[in-house]
Amino acid sequence: MTTTQNPYSESNGYYDESVLAELITTNGSDSYGTISKDEQTANDDVSHIAVGENSKDHNPQDEDQDDLKSDYLKRVRHSTALKSPGVLMKELPCSLSIEQFILGKRQEISNIIHGRNDDRLLVIIGPCSIHNVDEALVYAARLSEQAKLYESTLLIVMRVYFEKPRTTYGWKGLINDPLLDGTNDINLGLKMARQLLLDINRLQLPCSCEFLHPILSHYIADLICWAAIGARTTESQLHRELVSGLPMAVGFKNGTTGNMQIAVDACVASKTGHTYLSPNPYGKIICNGTTGNEDVHVVLRGGSATGPNYSQKHVSDAKHLLERHNIDTQLMIDCSHGNSLKLYENQVPVIQDVCQQIASSTERTIMGVMIESNLECGNQLLIEGEKDRLTYGQSVTDSCIGWPQTLTVLQLLSDTVQNRRITELKLTKDQ
Repeated sequence: MTTTQNPYSESNGYYDESVLAELITTNGSDSYGTISKDEQTANDDVSHIAVGENSKDHNPQDEDQDDLKSDYLKRVRHSTALKSPGVLMKELPCSLSIEQFILGKRQEISNIIHGRNDDRLLVIIGPCSIHNVDEALVYAARLSEQAKLYESTLLIVMRVYFEKPRTTYGWKGLINDPLLDGTNDINLGLKMARQLLLDINRLQLPCSCEFLHPILSHYIADLICWAAIGARTTESQLHRELVSGLPMAVGFKNGTTGNMQIAVDACVASKTGHTYLSPNPYGKIICNGTTGNEDVHVVLRGGSATGPNYSQKHVSDAKHLLERHNIDTQLMIDCSHGNSLKLYENQVPVIQDVCQQIASSTERTIMGVMIESNLECGNQLLIEGEKDRLTYGQSVTDSCIGWPQTLTVLQLLSDTVQNRRITELKLTKDQ
């Protein structure tokens, strides 16, 4: 039986470049940044789908024959055929061992959010967004060691976010613009994203993401153990329908203003089955019927109107709101975004406050946290087409705590679980 080497080296606390290179090329070729002959053939097979003025099938004479079509496409600058989810999944398949690993972690996460025989904390931690796959693998290698170290107290899941919602405009993430230069090669972005998820799962480290564009979820959902629906899309019916059929636990964030009812409503809606339009694995639009997702929960992330909402009172109010709507999953606290006032340094005091609540409460209301962390602290400005000038290991979107602080907060979270167990044991003996 072949075992995958871990590129992380305990001797120096960093990764072994030769082993990491072997991991990256584990499929026998450079899996990032290239298009194989088979892939090009697959692209050619569906290239006739492209439409618009600049597509190769556009015939100017058609404009006279079909004014409606011309008007319909008048703002379409260009179109590119996208390979189907099934094609990409065949090119980059999920092995049986990875599939079993993911299924096991999904069940563990379900047990934690429902409070079923697992008192560990669920820790969703990692970069705000992925913009460099090599840096992401270095981070993953380090985090995988921490996941093993704290596996008795924490279930650590890496943030592997490929899509970024924008309030106005900006870089939309690795899938949309993998070269960071405005070329928007989504086929390449999907390939890079799927390959990275496979490599991280090979490290025995579960992955999480935010599902922003419902169609893109079909390309990577089989490799995700936990997912988020962001504050901007929690109220979206399309996303609630999507979640109702997803195979993993999903956290709905409160609205951007801090409104918790929106997230609660989303949970209620997604626990119910829906019928909605969706692509099948081969790109054909189908009518999809779902059973509903019982593993949905609320994530408190603060808001523009409420300010931070991680305090004991906010948590208590959220708990009662969930009870009134018969939602039996526990709460997760996002230690970044509105709760940190968008200052990465504030994540640490937020975590400290949450740990105090967990340790002092006899009720298990908080089951997990979200933390934005990277190799280097802070963030930097991404200038289109100038990725070579970026600082290594630093976020190009929201600011993050660095690796030293990451080690500190993981230790704190683990100690909190240990202390809670001691307290509960004492209470049991006193009864």
